[in-house]
Amino acid sequence: MSKPFLTEQRRKTLALAQGNILEIGFGTGLNLSAYPKNIEMITTIDIHAGMNPLAQKQMQRSTIRVNHHVGSVEDMPFDDNSFDTVVSTWTLCSIEDVKQALIEIKRVLKQNGKLIFIEHGLSKNLKIKQWQTFLSPFWQKISLGCHLERNIRELLEQNGFDIVECEEFDVSGTLKIIGHTYRGVAVPKK
Repeated sequence: MSKPFLTEQRRKTLALAQGNILEIGFGTGLNLSAYPKNIEMITTIDIHAGMNPLAQKQMQRSTIRVNHHVGSVEDMPFDDNSFDTVVSTWTLCSIEDVKQALIEIKRVLKQNGKLIFIEHGLSKNLKIKQWQTFLSPFWQKISLGCHLERNIRELLEQNGFDIVECEEFDVSGTLKIIGHTYRGVAVPKK
């Protein structure tokens, strides 16, 4: 996930982050170097405590202060209406109860807040789609629960978000079953 072409995708996505920011699925902290220079602090949450030592190294190198939490996105310890921006980069694919996670994201977003995302998911190509569906149960076992067949646009729209913008493209240099990407901005439905 640290390849230069993915870092560039992170930069494009994170350029939209502003205000009080929550990053879900912080992982090893790879996003820190891709945030705009004006970001001074972010709050993060990740369920995998084992990622914390790697994340700590990224935090020490960064000028951004990080308020890091180990915990579930499906049950976050934050107050309602707390964040201007929630960031999700290649995270919605591996959350076990993604619908509950989206409810929580809506809950912690301020009234005029936004979810910015870059996620891989269900391809538009029928053959790749079939392979994604077939391989997803096996893939989940070797990749921390990653679902290959989630349609990110539909997940957001069906779970309380309006899509402000969503670009879909295939990232070159990746396996076709994981290369279809959704990048955009969603806001809670009023």
